[in-house]
This record gives sequence, C-alpha cells and structure tokens, in this order.
Amino acid sequence: MNTEFQQIVRDSELGRRLADHLIKVWRKNGQELWVLVHVEVQGQKDAGFAERMYVYNYRIYDRYRKQVVSLAILADASKTWKPTEFGYRVWGCEIGIRFPVVKLLDYEKEGEIPLEQQHNPFAIATKAHILAKRSKGKSQERLAWKLGLIKGLYQGGYTRQEILDLFRFIDWIMTLPEKEEKLFKEDLIRFEEGLRMQYVTSIERLGKKEGKKEGRLEFAREALQDILRIRFKRVPKPLGVMIQSIDQIAILKSLHKSAITYQNIEDIESELKRLLNMGQV
Repeated sequence: MNTEFQQIVRDSELGRRLADHLIKVWRKNGQELWVLVHVEVQGQKDAGFAERMYVYNYRIYDRYRKQVVSLAILADASKTWKPTEFGYRVWGCEIGIRFPVVKLLDYEKEGEIPLEQQHNPFAIATKAHILAKRSKGKSQERLAWKLGLIKGLYQGGYTRQEILDLFRFIDWIMTLPEKEEKLFKEDLIRFEEGLRMQYVTSIERLGKKEGKKEGRLEFAREALQDILRIRFKRVPKPLGVMIQSIDQIAILKSLHKSAITYQNIEDIESELKRLLNMGQV
C-alpha cells in the first residue's frame, strides 16, 4: 500500500520524510481483521525519529480507521540510541505511542558471525549489514565474510531466485576494492562450478564482452531501476534512458541510496537532469 502511504506522507507538515512501507495483512486462521503494519527503517541517529513514528501512526489511523502497528528497525551505529516511545501530558490529557524496536547492532557479538544458524532472508541481510560495518577499511576480512555469506546461500537451501536477490543486496552493501573483487569473483566461479550451479556468475557474465567495469555498470544500473520499480511501481522511459547513459558506478550507487528516501520518482529524475546539465554523468 505504498502509494496510499505516500499520500499520508505528503499530507504531513513536519518536514523531511524517510517513509518506508505500509502493509495490509490477514490472520492465518482466516479471521477477517485489518491490521495496517507500518515499518520504518532508520539508518542514523535522529532526535525526531520517535515523534515521526507517532505522526505516521495517527495519520494512518485517521485515514483508514483501522488498527495500526508501527515497527522500527534501527540500522545506525550507536549502541545506546534506542527510542521506543513518544508522547506528552498536559492538564490531565495524555497522548503518546510506544512501539517495538529491532536494533541491528543487538545481534552483533564481538568475535562471532551473528545469526549464523538462521535460515531467514532477513537474518542474512542483518548479517551483511553488521559485517559491512565491522569490516570497514579491512578489505581482506570483508572478502572472507562476503564469500562466506554467498556460499552459505547455496548451502542453506535457498531457491535460485532467493540466492540472486540476496546476492544483489550483499554485493551492494559489501563492496570490495578492485583487487579483492577480482579474487571474490574467481573464488565464486570455482565454487559454483564445483556445485554445478551457476546462479550468480551467469549474471556477471552478461557484461564480460565489455570487460569487468561494464559488467559492474550494468549490474548497478539494474539495481537502481529495481529499487525504483519497487518503490514507485514504474520507471518512466526517459528516466530509464538517462540511467543507461550513466557510466560511473559511484554515481549509480549514490542514486540508489537516494532512491530509498525520495518521496516521488520526479525527485530522482530532477537530480539526474541536474547531474547531466553539470556534466557529471
């Protein structure tokens, strides 16, 4: 229900909005019951976060008059910041919200790889996030952990599509320098050949005729368009043409991150036009 949620966000007047998903779910026992689930992912410490959770919750309720569950996922680097409520009391009138929080850092245990036994795509994503932070500036460690995560997908009983989807995320969040990236691909190809499965490297080969850089460019372009389709359900043809013209991986990755927070697809279209006019892409 992201289209509906974007309208709720636009109706708000609290300034910047980093909106995620609004989802309608049904009980497994078949009971007819509306529960609107609002998931908010926060990547950095923000003094106004708890208030934003409160505002989204009451605006969703005001629009649908249905039960609303607000859930927070904190992906920041602070070990102490963990907002769980917002409210105030004046003259006997009390207003507020208390919401469940998942803090990704809570899954980290020093010296261990977290969530090792979890057969769960979200556990894999959490592991990748934590290990990416832990290995910042340590290319050899990141190489070993990245290979371990990818190989674990093959050995963990995931489907072909799940492996491809999780590979995209892991590859995006755990980038490697050129030397280590070459070692990663070589090791992965050998591993796939040994299993007689060629899920990931078949994607990588799409750009081989243009060389390694072109393959990574195509991968980054596809990743950007994928996130735009997920968020806005479409990629206008003129925007797709502009994305295909970008030949700098750093800019594609920057736009990918921006696409997660933009309120509408026109914002990223304007940003791309600005970069084109400045001759940066």
